[in-house]
Formats: sequence, C-alpha cells, structure tokens
Amino acid sequence: MTYKLLGVGTNAKTVKGDGSEYLTAILYMTPYKVMVDGKLFNSCSMAAIAQCIEACLYTAGRGQMSNVQTARQRKAEWFYRDRESFMQQLYQDVKKFEAYCVKRGITPVIRLNGTTDIRWELIKNTDGLCIMEAFPNVQFYDYTKISNRKVSHIPNYHLTWSYSGANADYAAQMQHALDKGMNVAVVFRKEYNLKTWRGVKVTDGDKDDLRFLDPKRHIVALYAKGKAKKDTTGFVQEIA
Repeated sequence: MTYKLLGVGTNAKTVKGDGSEYLTAILYMTPYKVMVDGKLFNSCSMAAIAQCIEACLYTAGRGQMSNVQTARQRKAEWFYRDRESFMQQLYQDVKKFEAYCVKRGITPVIRLNGTTDIRWELIKNTDGLCIMEAFPNVQFYDYTKISNRKVSHIPNYHLTWSYSGANADYAAQMQHALDKGMNVAVVFRKEYNLKTWRGVKVTDGDKDDLRFLDPKRHIVALYAKGKAKKDTTGFVQEIA
C-alpha cells in the first residue's frame, strides 16, 4: 500500500509496535525553516530555543539519504505553497490508510509531525474540523515542543512534550506540561536503567513508538540517534 504523503513501515521504532493491533503511518517533511518561493517558513517554532536543530531526528536512519530528504522537502514546499491541495491529498491518504487497517481489524495510528511541530488542530476543513476530528476512529499522536497546545477536546490526539535543557526558560516548562497531564520525552546520551528522573517516574520510549499507550505524567526515556549522539547543547541529557 503506497501513499503520496504518508509513509508506512519506514520508521524502525514504529515497526516495533506494528502488528496484530496497530499499524502506524507517519508524515515526514523538512523540519525547522524551509524556503518556498522566496518566503521563509518555520515548521518547528521552538527548535531554536530548544537547540534541537542539529540533533533533529531528520538526520537519523533513512533521513540521512539525499533522496529521502528531497522527498521531504517537496512535501514541505507543497504544504506551504498550496495548503488546500496538500490537505486534500492528506485526507485521501488518511482515508485510504484507515480503510486498509479496518479491513484487517487493526487500529490505524498516524503521526503527522514525524519531523515537524505543526499545530494541526488549527488547520480546519470546510466543516470547521481539524483532520483529527474528521477521522475520530484513527489514533493520532505527536511529539511537540509547544507545551500550551490546546487539544484536550480531541480525544484521539495524544501529545508528548519534548524536553531540552539547552535553555532554562524552555526547560522550566516541563512542570507545566506534567501538570497538564502530558508526558515528557527526554533524550539521553545512552541507555540507562532509570526508574525516576528528577523525581518523575520513567518509562522506556524506545521499546516502541505508541506514545498514547504510555502511563500519564511520566518521563519517556529516548536514546540519542543520528547526530544527537554528539549533541552538546543540553538537548541530550547525561546521567552521572
């Protein structure tokens, strides 16, 4: 099954969770800043303050391949150049993916921000619904660095806030995210056997990518991949 925008089976970690119960599709586009027709757009508004640009998962796995980066660039350009036709195609992809999963008795799972941090809840269709609301039987989830996103009214959209210690003001938002009931994804230099981190219970985020199944108000421990292995900004955490 192929799609113009969504990718299925292209992420090593999501594949771990794919099976008889769930199947995950992901939308990948160029992260952070992208130039389209002489205008500069930013798909990750908090990337500069969190200093995760160099360590972005955009460089991990297949993301290192030039043809993959070119495809993601084309999608980003389409998104910013012709939002209406882009969303029409995305709706077609989601509908097709949902039908494929339903036919096999599998829950369709979609991550729209594979390498971006777009507020999809603000993009409405002609019925005034965002894409998650338009497909209530699809489980959507994302990682985000925007701790105040208002999505509590969308039961099938799960957000995990992404921590960075590179900026004190940004790092201080962790408690706000936890107070809202969100989990906090933390990237560690290497795999540690952690039960708690800064007084918060830890769950292993690398066993699969089904974040909506994680227990609430937990640290989701992830381990550095790609260029993140050499990150020194404070985005990647060390354990003494």
